[in-house]
Amino acid sequence: MAARQTHPRDLWHRDLGGTARRVAETLRLYGPRTRAELVTLSGLSRPTVSAVLTDLGGAGLVSEKVGIAARPVGGRPASVVQLTRRAGIAVGADIGRRHVRVAVADLGHAVIAERAARTDFDIDDRPADALELAVTLVDAALGDIGATRDDVVGVGLGVPAPITRDWRIGSPPMLPGWAELKPAEEFNARLGLPVRVDNDANLAALGEYVWGAGRGCTDLVYVKLATGIGAGIVLDGRLYRGAAGTAGELGHVTLDARGAVCRCGNRGCVELAVGGRALLANARQTHPQLHDLGGLIEYAHAGDPGCRRLIIDAGTQLGLALGNLVNLINPQRVLLGDELGAATDLLRGPLQRGLAETALAAAAEAVDVVQSALSLRAAALGAVALALGIDTVPFAAADQG
Repeated sequence: MAARQTHPRDLWHRDLGGTARRVAETLRLYGPRTRAELVTLSGLSRPTVSAVLTDLGGAGLVSEKVGIAARPVGGRPASVVQLTRRAGIAVGADIGRRHVRVAVADLGHAVIAERAARTDFDIDDRPADALELAVTLVDAALGDIGATRDDVVGVGLGVPAPITRDWRIGSPPMLPGWAELKPAEEFNARLGLPVRVDNDANLAALGEYVWGAGRGCTDLVYVKLATGIGAGIVLDGRLYRGAAGTAGELGHVTLDARGAVCRCGNRGCVELAVGGRALLANARQTHPQLHDLGGLIEYAHAGDPGCRRLIIDAGTQLGLALGNLVNLINPQRVLLGDELGAATDLLRGPLQRGLAETALAAAAEAVDVVQSALSLRAAALGAVALALGIDTVPFAAADQG
């Protein structure tokens, strides 16, 4: 292995030899692993893996902890190998309608810094300001851990719109202010770092799959319940994006073909019945002081009959729409996340009743409906996973032997 250059990106771009790169990439993708797992996942022989780990350890790029299991297993726990901070760090940024959140992780998959800020503007109106705020938060998070941009090997970015295979906004009416932009290129121009971009619901699914309520589950649907409605889908251990990159637009499934016109141009979309805008507009008829979904949920949990009814009806409508998706892909788990995910206790029952009306009995009975474990952090952590490249491999399958 050649001598390491000035910053970690050199390590991944040119410093590592073939077998060393394969072992290091395996650790980057799958996180801390035993030597036996590295042999299986890398496809290299045990002696080769052992020799490479000796070299990587000598360069300070990997560490080995004896007696700590990478995952729950029977018998005596084996030692676990992981990439060190010296190998670099990955950054994730989630740009929402009125927030920006950033997360930083080392290449051993440990989240080591987070920053978040609310905006006083809708990001669709001021995309440049939203991107600049994201840059500010990235630099602040790096500063929190004594790092700089030179330590970053990759950046993931999430935005609230579908992203096509050529990295453009897949439905311009949903984020018109960004319609002519390529978000990854815009962020790259500001940071000077390699950037990958995806829809925020996809990234939230990925975040939950790696660190949250989707761990160990190879078939799941994450439902983003916020101002808009979206879904991220993991099938057979891989993030599913569809032919054009726009899979998972649950909010724009038609519930009523003669209903009101949606911002996407279609009629009677799920978002018009379940989205945060619609729920708050209805709730403000009796509670004009409500500013956000958090307040609506507080009223509902406190027993307010109108707010409870709004959430219960939203759960039923969501279940009706999800039933078709459950029939098509037969997921093991549905995760309810983002702002309205905090009302999962109120949503779950009516959602399951809605599912029972539109899904096959076997499929409806097989799926568990659970609350997101990462809450508002899911998309930013999923963006970290995107930067690490985890979306390219069947991550959970590796934990199932």
